[in-house]
Amino acid sequence: MKVVDGRGTPLGRLASFAAKEALKGEEISVINCSEVIITGNFGATKKIFDEKRGRIGSSQKGPKHPATSEKIVKRAVRGMLPDTRAGRGREALKRVKCYNNIPKEFENSKSFKIPTSKKGKYSKVKEFTK
Repeated sequence: MKVVDGRGTPLGRLASFAAKEALKGEEISVINCSEVIITGNFGATKKIFDEKRGRIGSSQKGPKHPATSEKIVKRAVRGMLPDTRAGRGREALKRVKCYNNIPKEFENSKSFKIPTSKKGKYSKVKEFTK
């Protein structure tokens, strides 16, 4: 099992790493999902998130887009996997767990930090939650 610390890591980089490891058969736990960053202009990103959440439809059946930090990160990982309706993608997604904080079972375990480069404009995932 790999424990990945999401603090200060760009969302796409974290999602692609988690997806690759899950496809290899590795169990992945992402901690500190609310501290994951999304690079780019805050206003434009906020507008995209709000538009996606507003597209539910008159019968409220969906598709529904996530509003919590850990679900936003898991949705990004899902987008990096092959077809999640059946087969490898679905099995890989089951191996990925996301947490906002550090759960008790992972407090003493060593967490892995994904190396990142210099960042420009960014905002944290928790700024896009409800």
